[in-house]
Amino acid sequence: MPQTQPFVSDLQEIRRRAREHLEEGALTDNYEGDVNTTLKLLNDALATEIVCVLRYTYHYVSAVGIHSEAVKEEFGEHAREEQEHALRLAERINQLGGRPDFNPDGLLSRSSSQYVEGQNLVDMIRENLVAERIAIETYRDLIRYFSDKDPTTRRLLEDILAKEEEHANDMHDLLVAHQGQPMLNN
Repeated sequence: MPQTQPFVSDLQEIRRRAREHLEEGALTDNYEGDVNTTLKLLNDALATEIVCVLRYTYHYVSAVGIHSEAVKEEFGEHAREEQEHALRLAERINQLGGRPDFNPDGLLSRSSSQYVEGQNLVDMIRENLVAERIAIETYRDLIRYFSDKDPTTRRLLEDILAKEEEHANDMHDLLVAHQGQPMLNN
């Protein structure tokens, strides 16, 4: 059985450092990530969420057809949830001393997702499912990257990932309902 050391923390030193760097806010000396890399990755995720808000909003407004009302409502709900993701990412960027990049210039080049409008309701559903699958894979990679280096960011991304997986499932269900065939193997 491995011998464990008792948890010991030099509270005097922690108190001294806390007073020494007040201008750094929540960012303390024991942050194990690279702050600049973290800010870039979070700003890229922010751009992705903004693109998703725009795409879902466009689909909400422009979806037409006899079966469009329920789909429109789903698009609208997802747009609002993607906006919440964007705000949470922006708040985390701010906590780490960065500036959230809401500038529309270069938005698509920073985003992992694309902005594709689609020609009809099924195309719109399909494009949203593609975007959700991209987001899922990207967030999983980010979660692995942050692992123990930045548990706060990791937990934020885990929360967002869970919602993106729910969105993908919703889009998949809508696609099956409108195409009449399951796409996933059982």
